Amino acid sequence: MPRIAYFGPQGTFTEQAASRFEGELVPFETIPLAVAAVRDGSADFACVPIENSVEGAVPVTLDVLVRDEPVVAVAETVLDVKFSVLVRPGTTEIRTVASHPHALAQVREWIAATLPGATSIATPSTAAAAAAVERGEFDAAVSAPVAVNHYKLDEYATDVLDVADARTRFLLLRRPGQLPEPTGADRTSVVVTTPNRVGVLSELLTELALRGINLTGLESRPQKGKLGTYRFYIDVEGHIAEPRIGDALAALHRHSREIRFLGSFPKADHEPVEAHNAEFAAAASWVDAVRKGERG
Repeated sequence: MPRIAYFGPQGTFTEQAASRFEGELVPFETIPLAVAAVRDGSADFACVPIENSVEGAVPVTLDVLVRDEPVVAVAETVLDVKFSVLVRPGTTEIRTVASHPHALAQVREWIAATLPGATSIATPSTAAAAAAVERGEFDAAVSAPVAVNHYKLDEYATDVLDVADARTRFLLLRRPGQLPEPTGADRTSVVVTTPNRVGVLSELLTELALRGINLTGLESRPQKGKLGTYRFYIDVEGHIAEPRIGDALAALHRHSREIRFLGSFPKADHEPVEAHNAEFAAAASWVDAVRKGERG
């Protein structure tokens, strides 16, 4: 059975996401440690959060994807996000509320309205907050609902969230190897490091638009150590096995100082992608025929 490292400890949304994949779940304290377990071979896969519909991309995941040896995504899953507020049995007054910064940001209004005067305190994960409450360090934890199964805490409130329909997307990562087969409902991810010149981002996006490729995600992150230079994380609909996607990635390669392929994998929503592959195949055949002198 494959070992799946995940951003733990037990009782996080990432544990819930990782449980959707078949394997032995192994918690790690941080996202970089979970991904490092894949790179050093102590785990076969790593499940990590990549973006939230309220707070956007998860910066630490973006950064770890471009450090050290390559890893690629082979699957994704999406969770609806609703939090539970957990307290020790018998708690009557809540003065401190702990959780991961992304979680606190998503329940900020609820805390202000329901627990006025309570101080919010950031912890490495939602489950770490629950563990700290169990130890008596804080009064309440904003946690994934599954955390109540792992800690001796009571539910003070459930289904807590400022914005309805919030969702978090998770990636299943492994070392490079054979890619998942195209399904017709795929996503491809790359990170591009560009020269610092006027219009370079427009050049990248134009290459996608010219090929009718739908952009589903664009994030910029600074390159460490040099102010004003950035990497661009790009998600598009389609699979690298498709002619238009392969052609577009080759074009991005020409415009970049460095490009790292992050994976082609089935989308969680399974919505079919308009591929235009027949048109691209026909065009390639025409060019090949012209080169051979068979057509004018």
